[in-house]
Amino acid sequence: MRRLKRVDRRVLRFMRTRGHSPEIEGAMKTLGTTGEWGAVWVAIALGAAAGDPSRRKRWLRAAGVAPAAVGLNYLVKVAVRRDRPRLRRLPPLASAPSALSFPSAHATSSLAATTAMGRIEPRARLPLLGLAAALCATRPYLGMHYPSDVLAGAALGAALGLVWPGLRGPGTEDRLIDLVIARGAATAAGPNGDRPRREPSQREQHDPQAS
Repeated sequence: MRRLKRVDRRVLRFMRTRGHSPEIEGAMKTLGTTGEWGAVWVAIALGAAAGDPSRRKRWLRAAGVAPAAVGLNYLVKVAVRRDRPRLRRLPPLASAPSALSFPSAHATSSLAATTAMGRIEPRARLPLLGLAAALCATRPYLGMHYPSDVLAGAALGAALGLVWPGLRGPGTEDRLIDLVIARGAATAAGPNGDRPRREPSQREQHDPQAS
């Protein structure tokens, strides 16, 4: 554990002292702000719901996973009670609502939302993961979290995103039933969309007035 703590602190110091400039720090602060309380992920899910009516309900359900992840994260923080990192002559570059560090709420909400929304639209996984990775990187870069905080938060968020309910589309059985119903309706309608012609009975053939 001591060795892991030393590695954790060394990686944190490396990220806190490398690649820093006023422009990059400003961009990382802005990016980190968008991830507060999972706001950016809620906005993405609501935007997807507006542009994808056929899956709107699923996107709206996914919008709730990031705030829920922040709440779950806080419960773990209170249980673990790890203080935020303090590096000599390297104060954090952002503020936080809590002095508790483990795990990172940004990482938890980001991976929860990315995993949940990726279940709805697999093609969106890569750009969502890119944004999540950038948000996670802001935490040690700004001196807000140890790298282990970020890794633990990411694992917790991914697990939550995998079990978040209401994101599955119709199952294979439901799609087969819909296909059979549609095929039956098309057959009943006939080739031209009309009801199939009924053959006259023997009584109708001998007695035209019976028809």
